[in-house]
Amino acid sequence: MAPVPPPAPIVEVTADAPPPRPTLRERLFRPRLLIAAALLAMIPVLGPWVRRQIPDLTQRPEYRMRFQDVLLIPPATDPLPVDFIEQVRRRADLPSELPLLDPDLPLKVATAFAAHPWVERVDQVSNQAPALVTVKLQYRRVVALVEVPDGLYPIDPQGILLPPQDFTPDDARDYLVVRGITSIPFGAAGKPWGDPAVAAAAALADFIGPRWKELQLTAIVAPRITSASTQPDDVLLELESTGGSRIQWGRKPGSTYPGELEAGQKVGRLDKYLREFGSYHQPQGPYAIDIRHWHEITRKPLVDPRFTATRKSPNRR
Repeated sequence: MAPVPPPAPIVEVTADAPPPRPTLRERLFRPRLLIAAALLAMIPVLGPWVRRQIPDLTQRPEYRMRFQDVLLIPPATDPLPVDFIEQVRRRADLPSELPLLDPDLPLKVATAFAAHPWVERVDQVSNQAPALVTVKLQYRRVVALVEVPDGLYPIDPQGILLPPQDFTPDDARDYLVVRGITSIPFGAAGKPWGDPAVAAAAALADFIGPRWKELQLTAIVAPRITSASTQPDDVLLELESTGGSRIQWGRKPGSTYPGELEAGQKVGRLDKYLREFGSYHQPQGPYAIDIRHWHEITRKPLVDPRFTATRKSPNRR
């Protein structure tokens, strides 16, 4: 009779017992991990090859355009220089061709145009297909030419200097001239002149606008500034007429100085004078005319050696 084997030991397994943990070898040599490691190792080798297989769209003609073909809204017209767009490109040191796929292209173009002294602000730059970059911007306006010993300097309504090389002495007949300025610009074109008299005269020239010829005016005469604390609102301005009369205007438009007439009232007095007399030097001028009083316009003969020989006798009509 065969012997009976001893009973097998009973191993009690509970539901809460954790599964056995894999060894380090088992963890390292899993198939997924091995595949991922292999792919990572191949990136330095395959990456350049893959890049070479992808076509470089930045060099394709449909994804490039000449800088000079940038569309400006509104277009640049006189007195801006004919090579305005090329000046923008050179000043910003941008390439002659624009890569349209460059994500920073709108910012680069906007920055380039905003830096030009003829540009007041850039409102929008859009990069559109096919091959079109559009720039919407506001140009600075010339309101007067400042006369100084070495020439004429154009300014905008805020008294910002504009590029003098874009003007000639012949342009003086197209703009009001500001006389009496003894300072020189503190900065380059595109920066404020830095003289409160220039700022005040610019504001007045802008207010008078294209009516200056109709009002028979030729120049704004500013006083010499002797105090560093002088503000544009402190400057008392004169107007010079075609016949040589001088009109006491007062402070710049928008002044809140007590007792100062509004600029519109002063222009109304110029209109009234011209309706009554036809010109500022009639009947026996030229005159020093004061339009600043509240209730009347006053005048007296202008004592100026330039007119002594031509002035009529007080007894003549």
